[in-house]
Formats: sequence, structure tokens, C-alpha cells
Amino acid sequence: MDSTPDKPESSDLDAFEFLARNRRAVRHFRSDPIPHGLLERLIDIARWAPSGYNLQPTHFVVVTDPKIRARLRPACMNQVQIIEAPAVVVLTGDRCVVDNHFHSTLSADKAAGAIDDRYETVLRSIVPLAFDRGPMGVGWLWKATLLPVVRLFRPIPSLPAVHARFWATKQVMLAAMNLMLAASSAGLATLPMEGFDEGRVRRVLGIPRSQVVPVVIALGYAVEGEKLIKSRLPLEKVVHRERWEKKAK
Repeated sequence: MDSTPDKPESSDLDAFEFLARNRRAVRHFRSDPIPHGLLERLIDIARWAPSGYNLQPTHFVVVTDPKIRARLRPACMNQVQIIEAPAVVVLTGDRCVVDNHFHSTLSADKAAGAIDDRYETVLRSIVPLAFDRGPMGVGWLWKATLLPVVRLFRPIPSLPAVHARFWATKQVMLAAMNLMLAASSAGLATLPMEGFDEGRVRRVLGIPRSQVVPVVIALGYAVEGEKLIKSRLPLEKVVHRERWEKKAK
């Protein structure tokens, strides 16, 4: 199952497998503009990615202005794709998402029939506890100290209050993959970037410090003829059956 499949004829799974296996990070983009409305549609698709407690902390900073992309390029280690691609999407995760989104997402879920009164009560009790960092943002310290002790006696998940950046990054990257796969299905190419100075990206785009910036994605049409080949380790190297298995190097 490691070879790239032929273009599918029928099933949804075949179509998705073809899409996932053939998406590649491209190195050069044409300057052709993205059709009006398509970029917004792709981001609309991306925002339907899973979200912890449905808090939806992911924001999308869409940069199409060539002058702003030129200013952004040095913050992205001078990667040429920043100015080649007609659009750059900077995805951020809100560390203050409970204050900003909790009540509105609860109201929307209730109105949609996604949750009932009982589950709303559960969320109202556990979400603030999981996320609250206390006065001056140092309340997480007692939680970080207490968790290992409590874990001796009962299982307990990691708390976003202690690992806020980690939690926000997980949410953002789910949406980022949705965005890249949606772009591929529309005939567009993407390049996810980890090589950037987060502070400088924030300053160029006016992103507040309450937002983490895990990924920058250049998006557009790939230059024709670029050889895009990737390999993957065999399944037996990365799949563990029933419990962890030591793998040969």
C-alpha cells in the first residue's frame, strides 16, 4: 500500500486516498490570482476541523497584498514562496479562547441542538477549571504542581491551563490540514512553513500576544513541471498492534 494509487474512478475513500497521497509541499508558485471567493470557501471548509470543547480557537490571517507579503518574507526566513504565492494564510490559536468564545459557542450549540441542558452544565463546570490560569496568569502553577500528585491515584488528562500553547497548537494544526487538503481538491498547491520568527510575524501582521502562531501556509498554483516526490516509512515501522512494540531501526 505504499505506492501512489491511480486516480480514482468511484468511491469516496478512493478519492480521499488519492488526494491525501498526492498532496505535496511545493517549492515554487505561479503568480496567477486565486479566483474570487475560492479562498474564503477553503477557509470556511478548514474551520470545520475538530475543536476541543468546540471552542474554535483557530484564526486565519489572510495576506494577499504584495507589499505586506514582502514585509512578511524576512520574518519567514526569506522564503521566496511568501512573495511568489498569491496568498499566505497565517493560522493562529487563541490562548484566551474561553473568555472570547465559550459563551457564544455554547449558545450556538444549544440553538443547533448539538448539546442538551445536562451537557451544557457539564461543560460550564469543567471548561473553566481546565483553562483558568488564575490571577495574573500564574494560577497554572498550582495545577502543574498538583497534577502529578493526583495522577498517582487516578487518571487525569493534561490541562490547557498548564499546556496552553500545546493545546492551541493541536487545534490549529487540525484546521491547517483541512485547509491544505481542501486546497488540493480545488487544484491549488500549498506549502506549510515552520521556519519563521513568530514574534516578527506577529509584529508585521498586528497579531496579539494572546495568539500562538504554529504555522504559515503559502497557497496558490504550483509552477508546472516541478518534481514533487515524497516517500513514507512502511506501515510496520509506525503501526503498533494492541500495545507499543519496539521497532528495528
